[in-house]
Amino acid sequence: MRDPRSSHRYPVAYPVIFRGAPFVGEGTITDLSLTGCSIVCNRTALADSDVKLSIILPDPTLSLFIELGKIRWVKKNVFGVEFLRIPTITRHRLDHVLRQQRNT
Repeated sequence: MRDPRSSHRYPVAYPVIFRGAPFVGEGTITDLSLTGCSIVCNRTALADSDVKLSIILPDPTLSLFIELGKIRWVKKNVFGVEFLRIPTITRHRLDHVLRQQRNT
């Protein structure tokens, strides 16, 4: 069976702060792609909720701010986010981070 995802996901372990309408939470991104990510956290997330993400990278000059994401699935303490709106500078940083992952 083929994976329906449109971009390759890379395994990572980056801290993330996420914000939705009624909550703020912290977690760890466990995989990352141009179009989304998976997050492990101790909060219960709601599928179809909108979120903003601040992804904290080892190099703080490359940290990523996702203006708008949508929680597409939830399985216990893990959820998947599709990136819907990313500032141009963040898109360039994300491309750079993923190129580095590809080369490791």
